[in-house]
Amino acid sequence: MTEGTPNLRELNKRRTREAISTAATRLFIERGFDRTTIAEVAVAAGVAKMTVTNHFPRKEDLVLDLHEEIVAGQARAVAGRASGESALAALRRACLAAIDRHDPALGFSDQPFARTVSESPALLARLREIHEQSESALAAALTEATDSSPWDLTARLAAGLLAAIHRALFTEVFRRVLAGEEHETISDAIRPSAVGAFDQLRGALDGYAVRAAD
Repeated sequence: MTEGTPNLRELNKRRTREAISTAATRLFIERGFDRTTIAEVAVAAGVAKMTVTNHFPRKEDLVLDLHEEIVAGQARAVAGRASGESALAALRRACLAAIDRHDPALGFSDQPFARTVSESPALLARLREIHEQSESALAAALTEATDSSPWDLTARLAAGLLAAIHRALFTEVFRRVLAGEEHETISDAIRPSAVGAFDQLRGALDGYAVRAAD
């Protein structure tokens, strides 16, 4: 086994998680999120109820199983910015790439899935919470990038502005998916708006959190 190759236990864990998520999504689409129980998901996935809760402690995350990616995505883009690149430029680059690849973490999905989420107050509340966690993670990444205190107001304000772009784009993608638009049509429609949104912040943030040249 080479370094970085998952071992058998990790592969089995990943497959079990995927099987649970697939079974849960199918049941939620067929019956609705609120009317489907964890026990029913366990039966459909062929696992014990405790196995489901071990992989997904919150029922909402059976549907929103990309929550970790959404929460960490913007912070990771800042941490991985290139030499001489600002946080704004790094987030712009990452966002446009996500649009071009129709990233599910930006709201790209299929219509039945989007409808399942939109019809559940619990899922909508969880989605708002995920976006709030993403903004907090981004603020933390910005304080680290600027070597400032965890309570730095500038970092929190910058995070609020930058996270608002992602949240607005996610909402618009989701709205268009619900309306039945194709992914390519959606990406073509929102890309200019994304470019314009980042351009509007250049005056305030273009020189903020620039990685020092190597």
